[in-house]
Amino acid sequence: MNRPLIISDCDEVILHMVAHFKDWLETSEGVNFNLEGHDFAHALRWQDSGELLEPADIWKKLGGFFDTQMDQQLPIAGAVDALNALNEHADVVVLTNLVDFRRDKRAQQLAAHGLHAKVYTNQGPKGPALQKIVAEFAPSRAIFIDDLAQHHLSVKETAPDVVRLHLCGEPMIAGAIDCAYKGGHADARIDRWSEALPWLMERLKRNAA
Repeated sequence: MNRPLIISDCDEVILHMVAHFKDWLETSEGVNFNLEGHDFAHALRWQDSGELLEPADIWKKLGGFFDTQMDQQLPIAGAVDALNALNEHADVVVLTNLVDFRRDKRAQQLAAHGLHAKVYTNQGPKGPALQKIVAEFAPSRAIFIDDLAQHHLSVKETAPDVVRLHLCGEPMIAGAIDCAYKGGHADARIDRWSEALPWLMERLKRNAA
């Protein structure tokens, strides 16, 4: 029987992103960042005019951040140790919504923090991409970890047998984003790796039994 498989998101699950993004925008890019929930469309305003950034400018800032600031991203507390501990019992891969040419840089970024995992990039809902990864590994069981409710819904719709954990390790947004567990799209909502690790281990042991 093949090993279980854990498919984890990166930003706000393994690495902090919005906190670093906010600091970079406000200190270097002339943009104020006030995020409510996950509504980027109304979060960025030019410091000089107070006007909202146009969607094209928001995407340019996000691209600029990932082009120049990925080395500044710090791990979520306990994430790397937890995933390395899980890797003793399951294959661990990362499914991140970045454009494909940043895949190698993301893998290098994670490796620099001590997590050596295969990285898959994706754009849009994650269910179809996850389905392909599961087909590749043919695991005895699969677990998906992500901070955004829409991705849990996508996975539920395309791969309903996958166990789904909603985890957002960024306090700036954790209390405001939609909860996939409350929405019925995730099996649990746990925002601290110290609590998530035993929950995940229990499901791996349940699978082994």
